[in-house]
Amino acid sequence: MPDSELQGKSVLVLGAYGFIGAAVVRALQAEGALVSGLVRNLSTGSRVLPEVTLIQGDLRDFLRAEDWQDILSGMDVVVNCAGALQDGGADDLEAAHHTSIAAMGEACVRNKTAIVQISAIGAEQDANTEFLRTKAAGDASLRACGVALWVLKPGLVIGQSDYGGTALLRMLAAVPVVQPLAFPDTPVQCIGMPDLCRVVTSAVAGRLPQGSYDLVEDTPHPLSDIVAATRSWLGFPPARTTLTIPPVLTRAVANVADQLGRLGWRSPLRSTAMTVMAQGVTGDPGPYRAATGRAVAGLDDIYASLPCAREHRLTARMTLLMPLVVAILSLFWMLSGLFGLIGLTDAAEVLAGVGWSAPMATLSVILWSLIDIALGLAVLWRPWAARVCVAQAGVALFYVLAASLTVPELWLDPLGPLVKVLPAIMLSLVALPMLENR
Repeated sequence: MPDSELQGKSVLVLGAYGFIGAAVVRALQAEGALVSGLVRNLSTGSRVLPEVTLIQGDLRDFLRAEDWQDILSGMDVVVNCAGALQDGGADDLEAAHHTSIAAMGEACVRNKTAIVQISAIGAEQDANTEFLRTKAAGDASLRACGVALWVLKPGLVIGQSDYGGTALLRMLAAVPVVQPLAFPDTPVQCIGMPDLCRVVTSAVAGRLPQGSYDLVEDTPHPLSDIVAATRSWLGFPPARTTLTIPPVLTRAVANVADQLGRLGWRSPLRSTAMTVMAQGVTGDPGPYRAATGRAVAGLDDIYASLPCAREHRLTARMTLLMPLVVAILSLFWMLSGLFGLIGLTDAAEVLAGVGWSAPMATLSVILWSLIDIALGLAVLWRPWAARVCVAQAGVALFYVLAASLTVPELWLDPLGPLVKVLPAIMLSLVALPMLENR
């Protein structure tokens, strides 16, 4: 039965289709709350949360209290689950974590709307990452404005779905035979998604006293133990050995991930995540226990409560393979175009041999070689990647059909140029579901 304290209460969830946001929305709905969501992309939001009233908006566009007035009208509580790991692409940490949140706090005071702020462990003004510093600035601005406020700082969140830290854990656990790990001894405290949602619903209902709470299990674990537990939960065999990644290689991987971030790839291996992981994810569970008389579930109980199925193992493996798949697709198409230009004369002679004029044959080879190179480069730009995979499959299929009609003898070529196109088509199609964000 829905909780009477939440029945009919109007709640706006920011970042509603995110890893935490989607779980919070469903938990609030189950308790009878009237939930609306602020999302960047209505199409994605409608797919993830088809039964929820969604409002399209970007926090970078809500930098004044006046910008929030219409959205907050009639809302009893705002739950802020929005956030970004690092600047780049569509992410502006100062705007998303601080400026817009300060403006929202001012508007909520005027509107008498309470706020549940999902912050982060280690969010302090002197933190060593911009992510944590801007989170701390947003928290401080909300405290200063006097709004009814709960600041929740979860540890490493483990949920049924995967994103961010959970996706990284499962990707690492999917590596066969060996277990590569940076910072294997770093201490980490976790919280299960059910516990996090329970705390949020308690805050929205007013059962949890206002204040700031670290939401972490009682006992920290070394990162190696958490990855091993994740591996066991997924049903993968234990690693035969652990390969500790040296700091110099960790920094190199993080730098590459940062550069890919400029192309829209929001990798969990970026430098912010590595810096946070190096220092550990630990907090003080005491204030929450004192306020509620209970603790959140520990790592073993978290995984014991989460069912694991084949799709979780498949997703973990696909997450591990996706960077390699995209890299191979990019390399294949760029080299295909480059080899076409290098072998321009020979390729043009093939077309001339079936009746094409020399200028038309040469122009055709140049055109399609440049298209190949363009497709190889375009798949590296994350916002286009899925559509480029469809284009790659379509162009490759056109090549097969056109060659079959004009030079069918290529099917019998000992080097199999047409046969080799078929797995390229399939690789592009396999990449499509891998590139789904949510």
